[in-house]
Amino acid sequence: MRVAALCFDLDGTLVDSAAGIALALNAALAEAALPPFDVATVRGWIGDGPDALIVRALDACGLHDLPVLAARLRLRFDAATLDTPSAQGAAYPGIDALLARLGGRYPMVVVTNKPTPLARAVLDAAGLLGHFAQVHGADAPAQRKPAPLLIQQAARRFGVSAASVLMVGDGPADLAAASAAGSQAAWAAWGYGPAPAAGVWRLDAPADLLARLPVRTPIHQ
Repeated sequence: MRVAALCFDLDGTLVDSAAGIALALNAALAEAALPPFDVATVRGWIGDGPDALIVRALDACGLHDLPVLAARLRLRFDAATLDTPSAQGAAYPGIDALLARLGGRYPMVVVTNKPTPLARAVLDAAGLLGHFAQVHGADAPAQRKPAPLLIQQAARRFGVSAASVLMVGDGPADLAAASAAGSQAAWAAWGYGPAPAAGVWRLDAPADLLARLPVRTPIHQ
């Protein structure tokens, strides 16, 4: 298969951020006098962006359809993330080395359901931001994976077809977005999502991606 560009998910793919996301969520909940949740629970809610995360937390508290409260919690969640982005987690072992090997050979972007300012802050704190030409965050509901818009935007940015883009992610939304865009997909087995059905590459470690991709001469992004 021909791969001309790479898109990477953030949470659960590049950065092990579950504990940091739980920290920011619980800070928001505490301000509203709501109970905290443990990391294992929060990990199961990750993948669809902070708004969905907050709605799931409120549902678990027995509080449903409260948009004003959800909006207030979102503001506090964002503030907690931006105040201490280094607390959001570190890059998975092998990720930095993988990106260093791929850099200059494949154009690379991050495609995430985290809003762009939060994503950039987390990537920068984890020492990964410099590997990427751009960060495509879900800054509007229509952009959130499984919608294909961010992958399509990345393909246009690099002047390649969506069919030649490989989306690397750990969750169902990543794989569904790739399918909707007509792109290829690779599943990061070290992340938070369940194993998918056949039809995508399975990566058990970051180095597996290097083994599957053809060697390319350096390019300029």
